[in-house]
Amino acid sequence: MLNWIGIAAINMAIAVALGAFGAHGLKNIASPQQLEWWHTATLYLLIHALGLLLVGLLIRLKYITQTTAWLLQIGIIIFAGSLYAMTLGAPLWFGAITPIGGIFMIAGWLWLAVSTFKSKDSIS
Repeated sequence: MLNWIGIAAINMAIAVALGAFGAHGLKNIASPQQLEWWHTATLYLLIHALGLLLVGLLIRLKYITQTTAWLLQIGIIIFAGSLYAMTLGAPLWFGAITPIGGIFMIAGWLWLAVSTFKSKDSIS
């Protein structure tokens, strides 16, 4: 089993580092649109990393399976990754895959909801 708490912590560290890079390293070379993409990617990365931390705890406590964590992590990579890539000069068609990452993140949260409703050991 993967250590989802550790993966969440790495995601949070990456979010802080990329946020700082966006604020200081890109402000003079990126367009306002590119900075907005960077900010959105960093915000979603940080929020979902925190969520992944909670999911990691729930997995450790055996309340849920790893499926939620996988869905969230894949979503983070696709969503934030495509926005970061476009900011750094990737073709704009990368924007077409950004919503796929969002769908994975939504699916992760819905999977968590379904899993907890179905669980005999649900958290009260």
